[in-house]
Amino acid sequence: MISRLLALFACALPVALLAQSAGSPVPGTSLAEQRTALVRAKAQAEEARKRSEALEARSRDAANAADQTRDRIAALAARIQQSEADLRAGEARIAIIAGLQREQARRLALRQKPMVRLTAALQQIARRSPVLTLVAPGSVSDAVHRRIVLARIMPVVMERTRGLRAEIARSRELRQSADEALAAMARTRDGLTLQRQTLANLEQRQRVASREYRASASLETERALAMGEEARDIGDLMEKIEDASVIRDALMQLPGPDPRPAQPGDAPLPTDRATMAATAQAPAYRLPVVGEVVTGFGEVSESGVRARGLTIAAAPSATVVAPANGRVAFAGPFRGYGRIVIIEHGGGWTTLIANLDRLTAQIGDQVRQGDPLGGAGPNKPRIVVELRRQERPIDIASLLR
Repeated sequence: MISRLLALFACALPVALLAQSAGSPVPGTSLAEQRTALVRAKAQAEEARKRSEALEARSRDAANAADQTRDRIAALAARIQQSEADLRAGEARIAIIAGLQREQARRLALRQKPMVRLTAALQQIARRSPVLTLVAPGSVSDAVHRRIVLARIMPVVMERTRGLRAEIARSRELRQSADEALAAMARTRDGLTLQRQTLANLEQRQRVASREYRASASLETERALAMGEEARDIGDLMEKIEDASVIRDALMQLPGPDPRPAQPGDAPLPTDRATMAATAQAPAYRLPVVGEVVTGFGEVSESGVRARGLTIAAAPSATVVAPANGRVAFAGPFRGYGRIVIIEHGGGWTTLIANLDRLTAQIGDQVRQGDPLGGAGPNKPRIVVELRRQERPIDIASLLR
């Protein structure tokens, strides 16, 4: 009977090892927060998957090779963002499993001390020689007494160890789930590396094909870079670009010469084009990068500055895409903001994307929503995105599609 009890308790001895292997908790996170992050990452991955499928379908229906290549690039960028969201979901899933393991190890550790003491007592009884039991005074009655006690506690021990065995089986399941999640993340990372390499090759091919166009746009590029040199800060640069955009829109909207009317009274009344521009609809908008919003519109930072846009915590080397259709008015480094992209959407709408590590977009590019612009940095990147309407910051959340 004693050997049977020792065998039952032996299954509970790895509890301390479970507590050590569960890992240390991540500061500032909880299981509820990790579950929320998992749901959000899955939603982002599903949204990116739908975008990529739509772009792939548009690529197949494209009338010429240039449009087909452009749609393929945008579809691949969406696939990359899907993989990045899958990685975030995998990290959240592993964090949840680790939290469950820590909680389970804590529960088992509470039961460990009394079990260890009881196991030691049973081992001491089991090691006692039967010969000593016969010669010791009163040992026969003591043996009978111990037999009765063990017979009574046996059902209780069996019941408690049944729960422990179930807990330890659950620990094995959690560890297996963690191993599967790690393997899935490794496969996703490998696929993401291949996708990024393919995207880089496609973008290089597209740049070579449009080299003649780039040569004709060199004057515009020099002018935009000169504006960046003259600007005192990012706000000043945005105002200069917005002013240039308004002038360009006004020039493009100027009508051609009207034919002389047959009667002087038949001439049409002039159109208030400034009013037409002011009532332009907001562009269909989306976030340029997959990640968690860490600073919202209007929030005050530790330095006391009120945010005019969103700050997004992205994955290392995350792909950054155009949030809406438009024209790249500026693309390059700017003091204090890393590399930035400014996109004119028309009608006085302008987007600034800052803190990029690399740029693939160039000044003068006509971009569509989802076209890749560049990538984030390698070390905990924070991408800033601001949307303005005639020099006034706009809350992006109200425009997201």
